[in-house]
Amino acid sequence: MITPTLNLEKKLWKSGYSYICGLDEVGRGSFAGPVCVGAVIFPKDLQLQMHTPGVSTQIHSWSGIDEIADSKLLKPRIREKLAEVIKDQTLTWAVSEVSVSVINRVGIGKATQMAFRKAIKLLSKAPDFVLIDAFYIKHFNRKNQKAVKDGDKICVSISAASIIAKVYRDKLMKKLHKKYPNYGFAKHKGYGTKRHQQALRIHGLSRIHRRSFNLSKFL
Repeated sequence: MITPTLNLEKKLWKSGYSYICGLDEVGRGSFAGPVCVGAVIFPKDLQLQMHTPGVSTQIHSWSGIDEIADSKLLKPRIREKLAEVIKDQTLTWAVSEVSVSVINRVGIGKATQMAFRKAIKLLSKAPDFVLIDAFYIKHFNRKNQKAVKDGDKICVSISAASIIAKVYRDKLMKKLHKKYPNYGFAKHKGYGTKRHQQALRIHGLSRIHRRSFNLSKFL
């Protein structure tokens, strides 16, 4: 498994940037539920003193933590513990959420862009540079952002953002499972698994399904 490093952040710090924000979205391809974006800004002197089971202790850079990676590759227990450690070590962090009603109205592309900008606004410090997994943020200065291919796998700030966003959204989908128990949201988190497709054929669409995704073909 590829381990993210601070290489991109260090280059930017050396170039004079102070508040480097990592951004990543979660739930963009889901059939149901909101799209969420995590945002984190780490301090230049990032040092982690961890005493969490399953996570290395006395690590002085994220590159030494075997457990941190693309959030989708982590076991839920490790992901949840890392999310708490990440929050403790940041200068500021945020998770934004854009609802299904907005996704259905404007489309998932525009909704994701809205979630990116909303996450940045929720931070207590304004970033002077942004690192994003694969995307560019529209209506945000291109000179102050970088779309990083496989960013959640190679860049610590993006990977950390993906972790806190996924933990947030997974908890949300578990709550929605209690309200809509026929679809299995607690397990697949709204993604289009075979079980989810079968539930759609039996129960039809719920209020939190993305009708803009043309899900009628599964009914």
